[in-house]
Amino acid sequence: QRRGALHPGAWWLWALALGTAATRTTNPLLLALLVAVSAYVVVTRRPHAPWSRSYGAFVKLALAVLLIRLLFTTLLGSPIPGTHTLLTLPEVPLPDWAQGIRLGGRVTAEGLTFALYDAMKLATLLICVGAANALANPCRLLKSLPGALYEMGVAVVVALTFAPNLIADVHRLRAARRLRGRPDRGVRGLLQVGLPVLEGALERSVALAAAMDARGYGRTAQVPARVRRTTAALTLGGLLGVCAGTYGLLTAAGGTYG
Repeated sequence: QRRGALHPGAWWLWALALGTAATRTTNPLLLALLVAVSAYVVVTRRPHAPWSRSYGAFVKLALAVLLIRLLFTTLLGSPIPGTHTLLTLPEVPLPDWAQGIRLGGRVTAEGLTFALYDAMKLATLLICVGAANALANPCRLLKSLPGALYEMGVAVVVALTFAPNLIADVHRLRAARRLRGRPDRGVRGLLQVGLPVLEGALERSVALAAAMDARGYGRTAQVPARVRRTTAALTLGGLLGVCAGTYGLLTAAGGTYG
């Protein structure tokens, strides 16, 4: 039996906490545990709503990022020196202005291991964001914002609902193509479905924002212009501070921030 729905802001804070933990380690066991925790929570707590289907798409995106990173490391090499050579690819000579770039050559176990661990961090972060998209209700998130942040909230809701609507349109169009006997997989099916899917997802996201605007979501009272300008300036300063603090937290140069 499902429990009561939590506040969408709580889901986003939980997902961001998991993502922050993922960026602080390269241990594959810990990263796998973070993915397992997010998957378990999504399976047990996600609602029966269109946005709850986006988790699987984020998992596929994370796997694609992982494979692309390994492919790039194989073709372009790795800055990590290694002694255990797995294979040697034909190396393409590059002009002098492309010094520092290598195409082909030795593929070492150390370079692939470093690329795998680094890609797992990004993949885990994407999966955590997908968990928040699958669990948080964007309408409730906008409704809980103060009136001074209403316009920014509408833009955020459009952005957050774009990916879930995209996934819903993909399932709908693929089912329609299967019923008509047309291919729904492979490059051909992707090309014929891609443009209608993007157009439909964007239209539905804008329609959702317009519908919530008409119903007064997020507004509590008329906000004076002075308060609105002050809130916008403080919000911008807060975002810049968060960016600077995140950079200082996630990089080795963070000690210079005190």
